[in-house]
This record gives sequence, C-alpha cells and structure tokens, in this order.
Amino acid sequence: MQELTHYLGGAHVNGTSGRFADVFNPATGEVQAKVPLASSEEIDKAVEIAATAQPAWGATNPQRRARVLMKFVDLLNRDMDKLAEALSREHGKTLPDAKGDVQRGLEVVEYCIGAPQMLKGEFTDSAGPGIDMYSMRQPLGVCAGITPFNFPAMIPMWMFAPAIACGNAFILKPSERDPSVPLMLAELMEEAGLPKGILQVVNGDKAAVDAILHHPVIQSIGFVGSTPIAEYIYGTGCANGKRVQCFGGAKNHMIVMPDADMDQAADALIGAGYGAAGERCMAISVAVPVGDETADRLIDKLVPRIEKLKVGPYTAGDDVDYGPVVTAAAKANIERLVQSGVDQGAKLVVDGRGFSLQGYEDGFFVGPHLFDHVTPEMDIYKKEIFGPVLSTVRAQTYEDALSLAMDHEYGNGTAIFTRDGDAARDFANRINIGMVGINVPIPVPLAYHTFGGWKKSAFGDLNQHGPDAFKFYTRTKTITSRWPSGIKEGGEFNFKAMD
Repeated sequence: MQELTHYLGGAHVNGTSGRFADVFNPATGEVQAKVPLASSEEIDKAVEIAATAQPAWGATNPQRRARVLMKFVDLLNRDMDKLAEALSREHGKTLPDAKGDVQRGLEVVEYCIGAPQMLKGEFTDSAGPGIDMYSMRQPLGVCAGITPFNFPAMIPMWMFAPAIACGNAFILKPSERDPSVPLMLAELMEEAGLPKGILQVVNGDKAAVDAILHHPVIQSIGFVGSTPIAEYIYGTGCANGKRVQCFGGAKNHMIVMPDADMDQAADALIGAGYGAAGERCMAISVAVPVGDETADRLIDKLVPRIEKLKVGPYTAGDDVDYGPVVTAAAKANIERLVQSGVDQGAKLVVDGRGFSLQGYEDGFFVGPHLFDHVTPEMDIYKKEIFGPVLSTVRAQTYEDALSLAMDHEYGNGTAIFTRDGDAARDFANRINIGMVGINVPIPVPLAYHTFGGWKKSAFGDLNQHGPDAFKFYTRTKTITSRWPSGIKEGGEFNFKAMD
C-alpha cells in the first residue's frame, strides 16, 4: 500500500497528523494508496516556509520568473504520458481526457509566460508641475488554492501558474481523492528552476481548509468545487480579510432550435453530456429542444448514439468513451438522483441503472442515462448530478427556453444550436450566464480569456486565468513623485536647490 506525502520546502514530507484518507482505483474499487490529512500545525509549517521564500522570488524580475514557466512547459510535454496515466489511475477518466486535463492547464502556463507584459504599470509624465505619476503591480505574498478532484492537473495550474508568475508563493491543497498529479507538478516546477518553498502541496480535508481560511499570513484563496462549500470559503475568507475567488456548481443548458443541424446537436450532447462521465462543471446536463417536433427528432438522434457508448477502465484505451466516477459515494448519489427522476415522473428513455462490467464488478461505473419530459420542479433538474445523466426539458418557444436557463440558480455555462444569426445574437446578449457557446457545446474560454460563471456558480469579482488572474494575484500601488528643480534661469544647474 503506497503512502503519499506532502511536498514542503522542495521535499516529500510524511504527514504527522496521524489521519489518512483512502485513494481508490475507481475502476476496481480497490484502495491503492493512503494520503495524509494535514493538521493546522502542518499548514503553519507550509506557510512559514512560503513566507520565508517569497520575498526573494517577488524581487526576481518577471522575465526570469517567466523562464521558469517556459521550462515547466517543456517538462509537461516531456512527461505528458506519465502524468495522464497517474491521473487516470486515481480519477478514472480515459487517457485522452486525462491528457486534455494536462493540456488545458499547460495552455494557461503558456499564457503566464507573458507576465512581463501583463505586469507593466502605467506612467504619466508631468501630471502636474514637476510631478510624475506611475503605478506598479506587486505580488500579494503567500497565496493558497483549494482544488477539486475532477481536474487534478488543469485547475491547480490555473491557480498556481499566474500566482507564481506574479511573484507570489503558493500553497496548493488538492483533492484528497486524486492527489498524485499535484505532487508531480510541484516536482516538475522545481526541476524547471523554481526556488524551494514557492510551490508547496499540502494534502488535507476540512481541517486543512479551515487552517488556510484563518491563517493571517495567507493573502488570497482560490477555490473550485460545490456551491455550498464555495459560499462557506468565500464568506469565511472575506471575513478574515483575504482576497477570495470561488467557483461553485453548474447546471448547463443547451438550447436546440428547430433549425439546428440535428446530427451536429446530438453529437455535441454526447460529448458534452457523457464525456468524463459527466464529472465536469461545464458539462451539458440539460437539453432544451424548442418545440415537440424538435424534441422528438433530437431524442431519435440521441438514443442510438447513447446506446453505443462504451464504458470501461482507462486501460482499455481508445475502446472506451468514458470511465468510472471517482468514488462509491459519487456513484450512489447519481443513482439516488436518477431514481428520484423516475419517482417524480420523468421518462427514462435510456436506462443505465444496474450497469456492471465483467471483471470490474466492484468499480464505480455508472451507465449512461437519458431523461425526457423533465420539469423544473424535479430534483434531477434543480441539482447538479455530476454524472452521465442528460435531462431533456421541452420548451414550446424560444422565450420559454431562454427563461429556463435564466431562471436557474446556476449560471456557469450555456449553449444554443441554431442556424439563425439573430437568435444566436439575441441569446448571447440576453442570457445571464458567464460563458456562452453558439454551436459550441462546452464554451470553455482559451487561456487568454477569462473563465467564470454568474449567479451561484461564482463568488468574487474576478475570473480565473486570462487578464483577471494577474489582477487577482497582485496589488496596484500608485506613486506620485516630485523632484525639486535645480536648474537656474539660463540653464546652469544649482546643486543647492537639491539639498
């Protein structure tokens, strides 16, 4: 049985709390490792190391900091297969999905190589008589990130890459469900030339989170997870004077207009609804066809595609469309919500209940489900299922469909499939959701734009990555300077005037 560690001050360090969590192989249900759960004293130690290392790193010029990230990108590409295999082994997602996880994080690192440009301040010459005014962006100090299980490579890199590029030290508290890849990333950052103590990984549960929230030295906290926990972290962190950004749950709608290419829409829903077993905050979990005829056509296209989906372990390679969910508890929650949909009157068109895979009977596999005639009062509509379950809510008009997405408490992502430019433009302008796709089912912005939802999907006034990241991880300082003139009439320099 492997016993994992923390990563402090450039070294793997055994946990001292005496508490551990199981790390499962989701395909077999077996415990494959133990991960230590940090105490508040271990968080204190990590902060002490970070606070000692940060001033020298903050004083390092941005170009030299960017060179470390350049080398880190090379190392990520070198170890892509190794990282993806470790990620799949603990999370369960297929190897192509795992590589995509690393790749989307890598792209943010590439963007952060532009730190010298992003950190430039402003300058006004002669703002007044003999007065110049300029601003500079300076690091916060010690920052922390609390990241979820579903993207154990991407989301940590979305946080620590800009934080470190800005000159901060960073303490990462990853999910205890799949902690190996974050530890590997810390090793690669130091191989790239990052000074010891600037990036540290502390594994833990709520005790570690609370220690981070209340630690007086930690200046900022990033979080991605469920909305109830996002609200808790945001409220507690802000009350303790920290800069906080939290991203919570989602219920992403995809509106299918009568004029849409139905094959294109169906293919999009298969990938967006069932890819990665639906364990994505940007997954499409609600299809909203406009009109019963559109709904019937869409269902007819979806059913044969769903029935052909192959579910299995990542070791099966390209023969698998998606793998198991992350834990037995996650599987049980999905099955409970599916049953609630049946009990509350939705039509289960494709029934994935009772799915079992020969040789992997103890794995956390969930078959694909498709519901029709779902209504907004049902639990499967209101709650984030985070599994391979697609709900179809029939709307009679475009306005009805728009209202469904706008009235839901979550506002992470949404999409519309149509050939009508006017409808698409109206949808993009009116929808109260942070990320919008037009004939694109999962509208995750590229690294040089920002990622973030609205309503109960996000808390804080700045998004992840893109220009917002450099604002979040720095403070602006504005300097007004005036130098007494030492020049006499006629051009002779008067040194006494400078005394």
